[in-house]
Amino acid sequence: MQEPLLGAEGPDYDTFPEKPPPSPRETTRLGALQNKRVFLATFAAVLGNFSFGYALVYTSPVIPALEHSLDPNLSLTKTQASWFGSVFTLGAAAGGLSAMVLNDLLGRKLSIMCSAVPSAAGYALMAGAHGLWMLLLGRTLTGFAGGLTAACIPVYVSEIAPAGVRGALGATPQLMAVFGSLSLYALGLLLPWRWLAVAGEGPVLVMILLLGFMPNSPRFLLSRGRDSEALQALAWLRGADADIRWEFEQIQDNVRRQSSHLSWAEARDPHMYRPIVIALLMRFLQQLTGITPILVYLQSIFDSTAVLLPPEDDAAIVGAVRLLSVLIAALTMDLAGRKALLFVSAASMFAANLTLGLYVHFGPKPLTPNSTMGLESVPLGGTEQPLATPTSYLTLVPLLATMLFIMGYAMGWGPITWLLMSEILPLRARGVASGLCVLVSWLTAFALTKSFLLVVNAFGLQAPFFFFAAVCSVNLAFTGCCVPETKGRSLEQIESFFRSSRRSFRR
Repeated sequence: MQEPLLGAEGPDYDTFPEKPPPSPRETTRLGALQNKRVFLATFAAVLGNFSFGYALVYTSPVIPALEHSLDPNLSLTKTQASWFGSVFTLGAAAGGLSAMVLNDLLGRKLSIMCSAVPSAAGYALMAGAHGLWMLLLGRTLTGFAGGLTAACIPVYVSEIAPAGVRGALGATPQLMAVFGSLSLYALGLLLPWRWLAVAGEGPVLVMILLLGFMPNSPRFLLSRGRDSEALQALAWLRGADADIRWEFEQIQDNVRRQSSHLSWAEARDPHMYRPIVIALLMRFLQQLTGITPILVYLQSIFDSTAVLLPPEDDAAIVGAVRLLSVLIAALTMDLAGRKALLFVSAASMFAANLTLGLYVHFGPKPLTPNSTMGLESVPLGGTEQPLATPTSYLTLVPLLATMLFIMGYAMGWGPITWLLMSEILPLRARGVASGLCVLVSWLTAFALTKSFLLVVNAFGLQAPFFFFAAVCSVNLAFTGCCVPETKGRSLEQIESFFRSSRRSFRR
């Protein structure tokens, strides 16, 4: 008997029975390694995440540039800069809301392709902006596209990936988002802000071209009664030599059991609402760690602290660390397990946020007042702090602590939150619930990003970091109490677990 998902005991608990003779997990892993088509389909889809990550941090180098703009129509005040930074999250929330309908109406693949329209339009508006309204509208449209892809891509990837490599492939949306952010930071050292928007059009066009040749999700096709297309899609993804009969029958049986629409009465059933609540809380807590405001205002935060290196160089270094960390997570997720990485992630973010808060409160001040963002207008905490010297190694603390925060986030609460959302949500509610998760996530991100500057000006830059540290301690407790370990389990097995009578999520 294989070990149950969460270490349940007793003769009546048989959620994961022994596998039949075809041994599908080993054959699907081998087939995935031999046949690169599933990886190609994943790459085509996650190009949308690349564009999302690129657009998310677009403001980091652009806000300082626009605050020094000689064009009065484009010169940003502190309030305008906060709207330019935060309106992306409002667009992302709207995109998540639309995904609740489009995910099940058009399917995962077509929904991802639809995101290219607002994304391309948004970049074009920002590239040719002659006023603040064009910047805000372009930012909102790219946010809408990001919210739509954030809800659709993880579901698409999880539904086409074999169980043996779903952890690694499930990390690719976050990996590509991180790579997109790093690309923006790197290009920001070379290109003016308008050309940064022009460069953002490239990945959108490549995504459309590649994704048009990829199959739709077999699970979605089966849910629409298109069985022959679903079989062809699965055969294409697994390769001509793979034995897909057992996997197809499992998917078909699961879809058949959930072919009817979800009613409110059924939504109150624990096997339906428990995974949805877990996914919602994970997305909520993920944003409360502070990841979005830190990324959006990264260069401005470095401008407001005493740093040894130029702020734009610090931002690029942090982007590189973030990419490396997600790569590590992708390689270890199917070995170490989801929960172990979540624990390490939350502990690292707690230490990093606490360090940043203490440094800002007690550490040295910059030699010159911040002239770009103006994050603070009064001395922090009302205390007299020593001035930093340009060669003081103590001024490396903000960079190192931010690197630790980004590393911790990118190794756990970044990619695994997306992966678990796509793994644990029940098939009948997956389209709507994934959109709801993205909606909650980005509404939270908007509230944090919009209020970040207000809190900094009222209480000092250390205040939000102390708050984020407190949230990370809550994440540790939540991981231990509520998050299931899904390593190596098929989506059908995970749903079977939630249908069981077990209430405990502890191993």
